[in-house]
Order: sequence, then C-alpha cells, then structure tokens
Amino acid sequence: MAVATSGGSDSLALCLLAQAWARRRGGAVVALIVDHGLRPAAAGEACRVAGWLAGRGIERHILRWRGVKPHSAIQATAREARYRLLTNWCRGHGVVHLLLGHHLEDQAETVLLRLARQSGPDGLAGMPGITERDGVRLLRPLLGTAKARLRAALVARGQEWLDDPSNADPAFARTGARKLLEGLAPPGLTASRLAATARRMGDARTVLETATSAFLAHAVVVHPAGLCWLDGSAFAAVPIVVARRALARVLMCMGGASYPPRAERLERLLKVVRDGTIGGGRTLQGCRILAHRHRLLCCREPAAARDVLALQPGMTARWDRRFAVDVQQSRWQGRRAVPARPLSGLSLRCLGREGWAAIAAHQIGLRATPVPPPARLALPALWSAGTVVAVPHVGFGAAVAAECGVTISFKPRHALGPACFSVV
Repeated sequence: MAVATSGGSDSLALCLLAQAWARRRGGAVVALIVDHGLRPAAAGEACRVAGWLAGRGIERHILRWRGVKPHSAIQATAREARYRLLTNWCRGHGVVHLLLGHHLEDQAETVLLRLARQSGPDGLAGMPGITERDGVRLLRPLLGTAKARLRAALVARGQEWLDDPSNADPAFARTGARKLLEGLAPPGLTASRLAATARRMGDARTVLETATSAFLAHAVVVHPAGLCWLDGSAFAAVPIVVARRALARVLMCMGGASYPPRAERLERLLKVVRDGTIGGGRTLQGCRILAHRHRLLCCREPAAARDVLALQPGMTARWDRRFAVDVQQSRWQGRRAVPARPLSGLSLRCLGREGWAAIAAHQIGLRATPVPPPARLALPALWSAGTVVAVPHVGFGAAVAAECGVTISFKPRHALGPACFSVV
C-alpha cells in the first residue's frame, strides 16, 4: 500500500504508523511525496522528507506537478493535480490502497465548511473513511484521531515534520474554518463533537446510498459513448432526497466531475426534471439534460469537452476526465516495415459540429447511429491533419483506430454506482 506523505505532522505520522503496521504483517509501505512546485522551497522540502523516510527504510517517490500553475482556485486545482499524480502512480504500479492523513480536526473543518454551504447528509457526513477514485481505494484511517496525538507520536519517535505556511493563509476557506473551530470549542462545539456528527450522518448516507443505487438501476440507462437516458416519471415518483442524490450522481458520471454540483443549482435542475418542465433543456456541471423521445437525455456539453490529447505509442491516459485511452505499442516496432498510418500527428479531441458534418457526408447511413444528435458533437474523435479519421462510438473509422492500436473506453472518474465496498 502507498501513503500520501507531504511532510506535515499528520501524513508523516500516518506513514510511520502504517510502516509499523505493515511490518508486523510481513509487508511494506511506499511513501508518495507530491511536489506541487507552488513555492520556491517546495522542491527542497520534498527532498528533505524523502531523506527522513530513507533513514527509516521506507521506499519513497517524489511526484512532481509540472506545467503552468494556476493563479486562481489554487487549492482546488492543486488538490486535483495531487490526486491525479497519486492515483496514476498507484495504478501504474499495481497498488490498490492509498492512505491519506486526514485527521479529526480536518473532519470537523469539513463539516463546518459544508454547513456554510447548506449541505445535506452527504456533506455533513464529511470525508468518508473509504472511497474510490480512478480505480484506487482511498483510505483515511485517522479521521477519529486528534492532531495533537499524531504530533505526540512523532515526538516520541524523534521525528521532525514540516509546517506548510499556506495552512495559515487567510485567503483560503479552510484557514477560516480552522480559526472558527478554535472559537467554538469553549461553548462545547468541539472538533470531536463535529466529527461524531459526521459519523452519524455517515450512517444516514450509507442508507441513502443503498436506496439511490437501487433507484438508478431501473431509472437510468447508460450508453458506452458517455451519455445516458433518464426516466423522468421515476424521478418524480421517488422521494426527493433519493432523486436529488441520483441526479447528482448522473451529473458527476456524465460530466467527469470530482464533486457534486452546488446544492442550489442542483435543486433548480431537479425541480424541472420532476415537474416535467425541462423544455428545451438545461445545463449543469458540463452536462446537458433535455427531453428526448419520451425520456430525458443527459449528455456532455461539447463546449465543456475541450481536451486535446496527442497520442503516442504505449500511452495510457484519460480524455475529458471520462474516457480511458490506451495506445498499444506498434505491432511494427522493431521490424523493417512501418505502419500504414503512424501515430505522429494523431490526436484525440471532441468531434464538434464541423467534424460531425464531415463524417456524416462521408459515410452514408451514419445519421442512423443510436447516439442521439445532441450527444454526437462531444464524442471523442481521432483527428489527423485537421481531418476526422475515426469516431469509434458511432462506428466510423473503426479500422483506422484498430490499425493504430487505439482503444477508447467510457470510464468516468465516478461511476454511476458506488464502489463495491462499504463507504462510511
């Protein structure tokens, strides 16, 4: 198993505790250190943490976030990059479990932040102890442990730690929640009580998860091209709390989002879905929902599918946060012959209006595809020199995709159904 280790007291304590736990069972842990590159000192700090771990015989790897850094939504963007780096490494090395160092106070701060957003049971349940992301199980074993105990464990082991200065930056919402929590403790609203509330809400969330999954099984039909049909009458008949959760799951799945939409926006969309007054359609979270042949269609907004992925032999990547892309090593590699259509210059991007018009004119009968017109423009397409050469999900250019060894599969970050293990 792997441990996300920033060098802060919480993650560093988790790494040492996990190492001891694994050794007693004949196993080992791997520490993954993410260097965001957001501060000049970040690279040196990552190396310092790696040195500490090396001294304790722990395998460690520094994962660097490269590329242009954001000027706004810094924490959210950095968090997404961090999870992407961590889960990519785990999948690439066959590691199923990734341990995260969130502790009692983190959970309490999360509950406060979600109270401010008027969250329901899902939000007030805080961070789950077990969840799944991109095929990796994320475990948070310290949610019931106070930060002071973790620091005491490090002191007892003679282990230093790092303090991230961004944790004290008043520009970030979590910093404000941390200060608020300190002020609420004297009247009795302590971190432990907020965390206890999260656990009780977690019980309610588990019950709702089960009911929502059963509802989705008969009310939603998913197409492998990354779209789905909804039974509007079923959404109107089910209790609103289940309908709300189901709609949020649909949007996360079809839009590739990491988090559900804001409550007020979701409520507005849910109202027209249940009332049958959606009319010409609504958009939310990069998805479009509209009436289509006596059902509701949910598909990706073409404008939201902006990814352009240059294809290379042997690559494994994700396009539009929803499709897994695998490119086999050329079967001609190492031979004198060369493939008829080399990958150089081949890219994967949204089909778009111009692309659809071109392939529909080229292949008679393509308009009869089961993929409905509103969903076609956002389909993943292989482009070469400004020309669409393959759109596998409508059966165009299948031979070209096979020749290039390109496989495109709908595997969103969050599946419509929950992971096949308990989430509490």
